[in-house]
Amino acid sequence: MRKSRFSEEQIISILREQEQGRPTPEVCRGHGISTNTFYRWKSKYGGMEVSDARRLKQLEDENSRLKRLLAEQVLDNTMLKDLPGKELTTPRRRRGAAVTLMERYQISQRRACRLVSVDPKTVRRKRPPDNPEVRERMREIAAERRRFGYRRIGIMLEREGITMNHKKLRRIYREEGLAVKRRRGRKRATGSRRPMLVPSGPCERWSLDFLADVFGAARRFRILAVIDDFSRECLALVCDTSLSGQRVARELDALIRLYGKPAMIVSDNGTELTSRAILRWQQEAGVEWHYIAPGKPQQNGFVESFNGRLRDELLNEEVFESLSRARRVIARWRHDYNNVRPHSALNGHTPAAVRRSPELLRGSAHGALDQTDQMDYQTAALP
Repeated sequence: MRKSRFSEEQIISILREQEQGRPTPEVCRGHGISTNTFYRWKSKYGGMEVSDARRLKQLEDENSRLKRLLAEQVLDNTMLKDLPGKELTTPRRRRGAAVTLMERYQISQRRACRLVSVDPKTVRRKRPPDNPEVRERMREIAAERRRFGYRRIGIMLEREGITMNHKKLRRIYREEGLAVKRRRGRKRATGSRRPMLVPSGPCERWSLDFLADVFGAARRFRILAVIDDFSRECLALVCDTSLSGQRVARELDALIRLYGKPAMIVSDNGTELTSRAILRWQQEAGVEWHYIAPGKPQQNGFVESFNGRLRDELLNEEVFESLSRARRVIARWRHDYNNVRPHSALNGHTPAAVRRSPELLRGSAHGALDQTDQMDYQTAALP
């Protein structure tokens, strides 16, 4: 509001001129004011002395100050009620409450510290987050690959030339709130456990298993997954509403033409994999086929681990409208899994890179296995 250029004393003297008999238009013209302003002054200051005007001014100032104090008191009570439910019994909690009040209500540090009874010298505002570019890139990777943890995100950053200590990387990962809840069932003890022996080279042992999902109006389809146990490469993901033993045999023939014949194939005892078509294919192809013990999926741990990644990172994240779209999406994920996604068991390398250059794993867990202590796979797989 614009402040008047006339004081209360001057306004009262102007009103007295009109009361002494001078015409109102002349008074207004002589002092350069409008008739509306004159009558507004008269309704407020008519019949008052200069001392009364000064007293009115003091009362107005006092009233505004009291209103301001009352508003601040009400705001203080509101801020105290909005603090966390825990009692502020320790200095650490008081400091945290003061910082919260400063950030939420944009009040001064002195006022916030007075409300929670803490020394202002012990309270400092939060510093801006460090490494903003790295945080932004981590959020972008996590938005694209929602099920990645900080280790795999760190490998993706290293490929872009961003390297940092793993402890700092984990701290930034937690501060950005990128951690996701792990989807897993209840673990139960299954007796003695023996480590799965890793082949010494690509195309020595393949693992097979089936997965199931739905598309459209709850129509089910199945997925045949074929994994190379050495390189962890996904050789095939075959999607269809029905996968018979003959279809599995045709897909295996196609894989042998692409990658070569494996020395052994491991699978469970499903009806498709124990059918006459598969038994006939084994004899004709000359490939050793090992069936795990019934009810022991841990004996086929490589493909079971892959199934968990596939379901966690893709099947639980996507809703398929048709079988054709499911095939396209799964094919893209398979290409990403083999050529882009870092694998923790391969020292951060991709399965395709390990298949092309097996020496990448020299000195790793694969090469550290003592070949003299390895037992036959069939013997180790038995319960």
